[in-house]
Amino acid sequence: MKNVMDTLRARGFIKQVVYEDELYEKLGSESVPFYIGFDPTADSLHVGHFMQLIAMRHMQEAGHKPIILIGGGTAMVGDPSGRTDMRSMMTKETIAYHVECFKKQMSKFISFEGENGAIIVNNADWLLNLNYIDFLREIGVHFSVNKMLTAECFKTRMEKGLSFLEFNYMLMQAYDFLVLNHKYGCLLELGGDDQWSNILAGADLIRRKERKSAFAMTFTLLTTSEGKKMGKTQKGAVWLDENKTSPYEFYQYWRNTADADVEKCLKLLTFLPLEEINSLCEFKDERINRAKEVLAYELTKMVHGQEKAEKAQSEARGAFGGEGDMPEKEIGKEVSNIIGVLVAAGICKSNGEARRLIEQGGVAVNGERVADANAPLPNEDFVLSKGKKVRVKIVFKK
Repeated sequence: MKNVMDTLRARGFIKQVVYEDELYEKLGSESVPFYIGFDPTADSLHVGHFMQLIAMRHMQEAGHKPIILIGGGTAMVGDPSGRTDMRSMMTKETIAYHVECFKKQMSKFISFEGENGAIIVNNADWLLNLNYIDFLREIGVHFSVNKMLTAECFKTRMEKGLSFLEFNYMLMQAYDFLVLNHKYGCLLELGGDDQWSNILAGADLIRRKERKSAFAMTFTLLTTSEGKKMGKTQKGAVWLDENKTSPYEFYQYWRNTADADVEKCLKLLTFLPLEEINSLCEFKDERINRAKEVLAYELTKMVHGQEKAEKAQSEARGAFGGEGDMPEKEIGKEVSNIIGVLVAAGICKSNGEARRLIEQGGVAVNGERVADANAPLPNEDFVLSKGKKVRVKIVFKK
């Protein structure tokens, strides 16, 4: 059986590993319990979580047991990133609801049944009742402040000011790994490379305190060829919940992937064989559009099911290729101008945004650019376009 590290490396996942040779041997010879952490700050996962979900599935299919750690303990005190818009005090009931939402979405990627079925645990179960003095004596003694200050996650915060809560975060995450090691025999923590310092701290703590093996491995971040994080649009995050991001919008996000990023996304986010991906991405001219369609379809099918993926693909082709059913948006008689249509169709968030878009020449009706924000609407159904990537049929209510 192929070692899962070979699979992950061939598809471009692996960024950093500690005790690599020892880990490779373990992954090739026994079932290794591993964990990935998720913050329950919303009732849906988003594209930023995609790689972790795909990696979990690769690991589980290779015979390893996923442990999904929900950060309910840290969520109870708010996000320590320093962003005031994220410091919501979450109740246990809210966190429990978010966990159920996560589980439903995650079940499309991994299995919760069988011998190596995934389990979900919440670090609130052990963090909320910690005795601080005991914690410092038992855990804090193994951490060097000098060494911690050299970690990239702290260095980037030093200029703006590092709170004591943030400084404790590394100890708390390392303690999570230790608890999971005690309770479930967890040997490996996985996560994005921006978490390397925290993940490494947990492996080091177990090796120092318990005198036994523990491992850390991080994945490359899902970024564009320009280095920007993927999964953001003008509307905000691209969610897995269809009530937050519709299957059509989800499909279109991936269909509009830049030429330079298609091959990487196919390798990281789909389970298509590498030979097929190489064939799809062989040409860098207009034929790369076929690879984009495959990427969008495969990811939409994985998240929303085959029927909705086929519908989204048909609508996209109808909007941009003339081969399918163009997505429609019905508007009421109370909408009297193009500004109102842009807002009602969900293309713009506000009248002001719609007016600016029109003034910048970014709106067209039936292929003709709209110059006047107050221009009257056509007398019958029409096609509304925003730039080159958004096209929708506007239908008047009868």
